[in-house]
Amino acid sequence: MCGRFAASRKPEDLTGLFGVEKWEPTETLEPDWNVAPTKKVYAVLEGPVKDADDPRPVRQLRSLRWGLVPSWAKTPEGAARLINARAETVHEKPSFRRAFARHRCILPADGYYEWVTGAQERQLEEEKGKKRARKQPYFVTPADGSVFAMAGLYEFWRDATLPDDHENAWWATCSVITTEAETTPLAVAPAEGPGALADIHPRMPLMLTPDRWDAWLDPAPTGVDELRALLEPPPGGLMRAYPVATAVSNVRNNGPELLEELAAPEESTLF
Repeated sequence: MCGRFAASRKPEDLTGLFGVEKWEPTETLEPDWNVAPTKKVYAVLEGPVKDADDPRPVRQLRSLRWGLVPSWAKTPEGAARLINARAETVHEKPSFRRAFARHRCILPADGYYEWVTGAQERQLEEEKGKKRARKQPYFVTPADGSVFAMAGLYEFWRDATLPDDHENAWWATCSVITTEAETTPLAVAPAEGPGALADIHPRMPLMLTPDRWDAWLDPAPTGVDELRALLEPPPGGLMRAYPVATAVSNVRNNGPELLEELAAPEESTLF
């Protein structure tokens, strides 16, 4: 899954990188090194500009709330549960299939955090007399320092309890598409710890390589099979992962220090 990521690039950088034609300075977000569900995030999407004379799709940089609310939902209360959509079933799930067909986006990130789970944690609990151990967070990022372009979906939801001119009448929300984590060796692996992303967690955000950006963002009607082909995982060996301090586990902590690489996993965890 993807439950936390970092996004510190400035909008000026993102507009140039993704060929964005329009963005509103009023939607500028502060750099965020600990993005959690329900926070606002940048999204690159293509669609008509509100109140514009030209109906053609325009590539835009928008700020959306992380946690998708389907257009047909009666309330937005389930948004925090819809932060991820599985690539294998996104085309058929009622919560996502409309967005998959019509509202696709890219969610730019520096990388994402994941915590060691499963057998490693159980082993620790046994060694420590059933005392629950802290999970070790890892930061996963492109090895070449490029943007992590996460495949995403977005939707608009209308709050029927508010008048049309109310600033909160419309919600713009999004979800990250995930896929099976890579089993191929990392491009750069930590001295102690995982050799592949699947050693950390079985799922990961689906990264779109630049050659797929235009096709993914194109809002023109496209067949399901063609869209699903865009969700094939990228080539392996593009990523690096390294341990970071457990401070990132607290959503109140934020700052570039969260990305600092530890020489080894913290003492309370092991592989």
